[in-house]
Amino acid sequence: MKKNSFSAAIAVAAATLIGVTACSSASVGPSADPSNGDKAALTTNGDKAALTIGVFNGWPEGEAASYLWKSILEKKGYSVKLKYADAGPVFVGVSTGGYDLALDGWLPTTHAAYMKKYGSKIVDLGAWNSDAKLTIAVNKDAPIDSLDQLAANASKFGNRIVGIEPGAGLTAAVTNKVIPAYGLQKMKFVTSSTPAMLAALKSATSKGENIAVTLWRPQWAYAAFPIKDLKDPKSTLGTAESIHSLGSTSFEKNFPKLTGWIKNFKLPSKLLFSLENDMYNVDGSVSDYTPIVNKWIAKNQAYVDGLTK
Repeated sequence: MKKNSFSAAIAVAAATLIGVTACSSASVGPSADPSNGDKAALTTNGDKAALTIGVFNGWPEGEAASYLWKSILEKKGYSVKLKYADAGPVFVGVSTGGYDLALDGWLPTTHAAYMKKYGSKIVDLGAWNSDAKLTIAVNKDAPIDSLDQLAANASKFGNRIVGIEPGAGLTAAVTNKVIPAYGLQKMKFVTSSTPAMLAALKSATSKGENIAVTLWRPQWAYAAFPIKDLKDPKSTLGTAESIHSLGSTSFEKNFPKLTGWIKNFKLPSKLLFSLENDMYNVDGSVSDYTPIVNKWIAKNQAYVDGLTK
């Protein structure tokens, strides 16, 4: 099953981490055999070779960062698996050690509830981008510019707001804060998935129709479609946030070298938009973004080399 340019990758099998004996200096992956030179058994820096990264369904910035690190690390002898799930299950997976790493924790607001619940069993490895912002976006030529104008013009938007996944922090913020604060209870809040929202956004803007969607920055949709953010005078969606790397409690012990790289990892919005546009702003189906990401790496080699110095 393939995914198109608006959809998140399908779930892949999780790696099973196999312990090593005291006399071994390297960790082995799920099918590695040091005696036959299996690549997954090789690590030259003391880290375990098998790494599982949890990726939020439908969150392009996290998927882009995950694919970037997958390509970087596989060239260094790691065996990297990307495992997809909604935000909640990823937080659970990191907290239990089922996932070693996740690269899309929005703090201090969007994922605050998950951190409150699971944060004691998760290691915050630092922020790699500080321009994250939750928004309600509309087509650029929409007749309104602020959320406090939406209720009076609801009919012009089909009396609906198109959302993303029901379990997303953005969905909770719109449900619990935006809708009551701006009197939008009569509008239908449609939630399903990020790909469905993006498809609806593409369809409406191509037809010249008004549409209101839940969105966030950084997001490649801002480069792909003629849209604008509605002002939020009551600050219901909070201020700019940071995107954090989150590790399991055993991450620093199992991946001491990678821990340093991740703690120093920074991906400025300009570079992130470039990577996302290469990955998602394409025609046709894409089942594996690795070739696209490798081409992007070649165009930005100096930056990428600096991530593991």
